Amino acid sequence: MQKWLIVIGVVLVLVGLLWPWLGKLGLGRLPGDIVLEGEKIRFYFPIVSGLLVSVIVSIILWLIGR
Repeated sequence: MQKWLIVIGVVLVLVGLLWPWLGKLGLGRLPGDIVLEGEKIRFYFPIVSGLLVSVIVSIILWLIGR
């Protein structure tokens, strides 16, 4: 269990570091992502991008577990 938590933490750090480049691919601006902009504030909720990442990670973990 500890090993998996460390792996998940490392993956999250890598995704965080690669996020500027992933944004250029369109991830984070998919149809269904919620963006509300005001004069001084921007609220961003990437619901579809989160679902897509979740499905991809689930498939990868399923393949590793086989």
